[in-house]
Amino acid sequence: MLTGIRIVFLGGDARQIEVIRKCVEMDATVSAAGFDKWESPSPGVNLEELSAELLGNADVLVLPTVGCDDEGIINALFSSHRLQLLDEHIAAMPSRSTVYTGMAKSYLRSLCARHSLKLVELLNRDDVAIYNSIPTAEGALVMAIQNTDFTIHGSTSMVLGMGRTGFTMARALQGLGSSVKVGVRRQEHYARAEEMGWKPFMTGELLLHVPDVDLIFNTIPSMIITAQVLSRLQRHCVIIDLASAPGGCDFRYAEKRGIKAMLAPGLPGIVAPKSAGIIMGSALVQSISDETSIRGDE
Repeated sequence: MLTGIRIVFLGGDARQIEVIRKCVEMDATVSAAGFDKWESPSPGVNLEELSAELLGNADVLVLPTVGCDDEGIINALFSSHRLQLLDEHIAAMPSRSTVYTGMAKSYLRSLCARHSLKLVELLNRDDVAIYNSIPTAEGALVMAIQNTDFTIHGSTSMVLGMGRTGFTMARALQGLGSSVKVGVRRQEHYARAEEMGWKPFMTGELLLHVPDVDLIFNTIPSMIITAQVLSRLQRHCVIIDLASAPGGCDFRYAEKRGIKAMLAPGLPGIVAPKSAGIIMGSALVQSISDETSIRGDE
C-alpha cells in the first residue's frame, strides 16, 4: 500500500490514466496537473495546475513515458494548455523526493542532478522492458500486415537486435510461420537464436543476408540499415524500425528506392495503452514501495 505517500502526476497519455488509477487504488494521495480535458477523472484524484506549490509537498513526481523534451515541455494529451517543467518546479521539491519517468532526456537529468533529486527511469527495469515488448511486437505485426500484400506465414523476416523486444519479435514471427533471421552482436545471443530455431548471423555480415528478406524489424538504435543495405533489398521489402528516434534506417534513401520504411517507437502506448499503463503502474508502485521500505530501514 502507498498510504501517506503524496504523488504528483504531470501530463501523459492514456497510459498515465491507468497509472494514476493504480496509485489511487493503492491509497496514495494523488494530485495531477495537465488533465483539464480528462472527461471522467477517477475519484480520489485532485486535478490542479502545475506550480511550485504543488510540487513543494510531493514525495513522488511522475512524468510521462518520455519525461519531457529539451525545453521541459511535457506531453499532455488531456490538457488544453502547454505544460512546461521548469527549474523552479524541481527546486521546490523536498530533498527526499523521487522523480519517476519511463526514459529521461538530458534536460530532466540535469534538473534532477542540480537539485540532488533521485531520478528513476522505469523503462530501464528488465521486467518493464520485457512486458512492454509484447504490445510492441503486436503493434509491429499490425503494421506489417497493413503494409504488405503477402502473408507473414511463408515469408522471410529479419529481426535486428536480440534484446528484450527483438527476442519477443522473433518468437512472434516464428509463431506465425515466418522463416526468421536474427542479426546479433554477441556470441551468446547467436547461440540462443540458434537454439530457438532461428537463423542467426552477426550484424557485421548484414549485407550477405538481406537480398531474400521480405520484412525487417529493427531494434538497434544506431544506423544499421544503410544505403548500401537498402540497395540490396527487394523493392517489396517492408522495414519497421522499432528503435528510439531517429532509428537505425536511412529513411531518405529508402524512400528514394521506393521501399516502405517506417519509424515506430512507442508502440505500447499506441496499440495497447491500457495494458502498457498497467505495466508501468505496477512497476511504479513496486519501486515506490521498495524505496519507502529502504528509507524506513535507515
